[in-house]
Amino acid sequence: MQRIILILGILSLFMDWYVYQGVKRLTADWKSPWLRLMVRWFYWFFFICFIFGFGISIYLRFSDDRVTPLSQWFINAFLTLLVTKLFFIVVLLVEDLFRAVTAVVRLFRRSRQGGDGKEGIVPQRRKFVSQLALVFASIPFASFVYGVTKGKYDFTVHRHTLYFDDLPEAFDGFTITQLSDIHSGSFDDAEAVQRGVALANAQKSDLFVFTGDLVNNLAPEIEPWIPAFAQLRAPYGQFSILGNHDYGMYHDWSSEAEHEANMVRLKQHHEELGYRLLLDEHVTIEKDGQKIALLGVENWGRGFIERGDINKALAGVEEDAFKILLSHDPSHFEEIVKKHPTHVHLTLSGHTHGMQFGVETPLFRWSPVQYRYKNWAGLAKENNRLLYVNRGFGFIGFTGRVGIWPEITVLELRKGKA
Repeated sequence: MQRIILILGILSLFMDWYVYQGVKRLTADWKSPWLRLMVRWFYWFFFICFIFGFGISIYLRFSDDRVTPLSQWFINAFLTLLVTKLFFIVVLLVEDLFRAVTAVVRLFRRSRQGGDGKEGIVPQRRKFVSQLALVFASIPFASFVYGVTKGKYDFTVHRHTLYFDDLPEAFDGFTITQLSDIHSGSFDDAEAVQRGVALANAQKSDLFVFTGDLVNNLAPEIEPWIPAFAQLRAPYGQFSILGNHDYGMYHDWSSEAEHEANMVRLKQHHEELGYRLLLDEHVTIEKDGQKIALLGVENWGRGFIERGDINKALAGVEEDAFKILLSHDPSHFEEIVKKHPTHVHLTLSGHTHGMQFGVETPLFRWSPVQYRYKNWAGLAKENNRLLYVNRGFGFIGFTGRVGIWPEITVLELRKGKA
């Protein structure tokens, strides 16, 4: 941990030094030398103090496995400033590349024409470019400020109509509301959470499913929020599965017995919420004499907590039954489900959160999480099987959302071709 903090500190100082080159240019023409000096000194005073504060808070955060408001503030501020500085640096870097090329050309010309070649080789920084960098950097800064104050509760309904040739007639028009990654231990605004629950309930879907990560680590985290999430009801029931955080794998337990007791308590909370927790098993949803199979598996994530057993969940399910699978991590679909000999029509996942940071437009989507997960948000189709990845209801780590808003998914099943 000390090594990681040291690397982050060195990287941050280097970025601060580079940004400072733009700050110097912005203040170079100020008439008051005292004001210029004060701003430059304050710049370094602030960022050096910030780096030390960030390092200490992160060390304490991981040494006693406890998130405090101060450590969370430093995490949010570090990420906000990191991205802001990156945007500022990109503009300066473009100018520096131009300055370097210009310097090489000038040096080459002077070497051919004669002269000492010492004066005016490298062009000065232009104030306009530093001003442009400041404007450019203000965009992510404002976005992150919004993300940690309002964006994390900016609940968005994503509606999709899915077509299947072999969907039973009775389920034509059947609707499912999906929530995922509640991460109740991160919530800090009861009114906003209630607003999100009410929005999910207002969809009046036939079925409600929750695809894992009810808590960050500890079962008691959900207890203050049980009255809110217990309001989620649907005519054909409420069903849930576990996510990687639900197993408490990221907490330092004093004993295995304590760890197991936490797991038992969490399962009891699912029952108190009115959710039927599916642990490598299935249930049959019946409507007008026709049926579909709803399967739920424990967490299966590529490289960690590979517990989910789809074969156990499929035991007793007819081969030609219409099947919907709840599986927290979308890598399960990629590695197992899409290639499984039994055809699973639709898999519902979460886990990625879209990394709570990215860009989504009708023409372009990007998030850093895409370098880890092929399918990280929304709908995907492979091998004639559908996967939907929910962007998550809550947040963790970075207590905000920028461009990837908390999601309430509403899926309508229709019989026929798209």
